[in-house]
Amino acid sequence: MLENLLSESKTIFVESCLAQAFFVFATRGTETCLLAVMAYDCYVAISSPLLYGQVMNNQLCIGLVWGSWGLAFVDAVINILLAVNLDYCEDQTIPHFSCELSSLFRLSCSDTSTNFTLLLCSSVFRYFGTLILIFFSYICIVSTILSISSTSGRSKAFSTCSSHLTAVILFYGSGFLSYLFANLRFLLEMIFPLQYSVITPMLNPLIYSL
Repeated sequence: MLENLLSESKTIFVESCLAQAFFVFATRGTETCLLAVMAYDCYVAISSPLLYGQVMNNQLCIGLVWGSWGLAFVDAVINILLAVNLDYCEDQTIPHFSCELSSLFRLSCSDTSTNFTLLLCSSVFRYFGTLILIFFSYICIVSTILSISSTSGRSKAFSTCSSHLTAVILFYGSGFLSYLFANLRFLLEMIFPLQYSVITPMLNPLIYSL
């Protein structure tokens, strides 16, 4: 992306675009899984603070992290391998700052129905599946917080998951808005992917450190 912004020729090879799409797809999928894992982590920290060290032990944490990376990379490999076999028309424009699989399919001269179906299934699993897990985790978290009698205790419990909730809202909010305006040819189609691909990851260290 930076190379294209700084160069006079705003072009990219198909292979380079697919490679970029793979890493965007894999890292974004990993983040969705990790956000679900962190929601469970917040739930354990609030509902069972004395048993937190036993429940969320190092072995479980390492397994959850590697599982998140593994699922996302397998998902990305399957989608990219199908996309490699497509024929792409020449001199096409991608309405994004980075290569998106959904935009690449629209530039193909081949039948992309199978690719779109697989991408839809992957998106449902990655976004809605993990969002449901996060949603149910926060239902349990809220019910636990409401059962706390002291106001200071409730405030402390809520602050435990406030940074994670902020990251979830930024990530999923910008993602849903991006796909909501996916078929509109104007500046918003480029702004929202930039939001969840660049701006949100840049804000994450600040959010989590606070």
